[in-house]
Amino acid sequence: MKKTITLFVLIIASLSLIAQTKSLHDFTVKDIDGKEVNLEIFKGKKVLVVNTASKCGLTPQYEDLQKLYEKYSSKDFVIIGFPANNFMSQEPGTNAEIKQFCNSEYHVTFPMMAKISVKGKDIHPLYKWLTQKDLNGKLDSKVKWNFQKYMIDENGNFVDVAFPKTEPLDEKIVNWIEN
Repeated sequence: MKKTITLFVLIIASLSLIAQTKSLHDFTVKDIDGKEVNLEIFKGKKVLVVNTASKCGLTPQYEDLQKLYEKYSSKDFVIIGFPANNFMSQEPGTNAEIKQFCNSEYHVTFPMMAKISVKGKDIHPLYKWLTQKDLNGKLDSKVKWNFQKYMIDENGNFVDVAFPKTEPLDEKIVNWIEN
């Protein structure tokens, strides 16, 4: 009986470790122009993944996201924006319209990806990984609104989340980048 329990515990522990071995670098997404992007290209960089929207009260965060990117991009840091229309239809545009808006209104130079779903039945696999502890090995989180920020380390591991109202230049995010 003792051997059976021990074996069962080892199997469960092994399955748990297997589920947690996936990293950001294992995903491929489409950029805002429709080209495939293997997120493996960000190995060695800290990554801030942000779901964005053009018609949200938090949309002005694009300005500080751009400042953050300009300040730290030379220090192995990148922001990846993922437009999403999951909250009150605040990102209704096409990828081309979103790109035009980001460029003309906020001069965004950090990578923007194609519009995806960040919650619900059609949640993108990347966001499933970001929000489920059994997949990311760290914690469960629910995407509460536009501009939720996920912190990923240089090895592609989930580190933490900053909720939408947390400003991009908040000390939680800046300290994580600098340390």
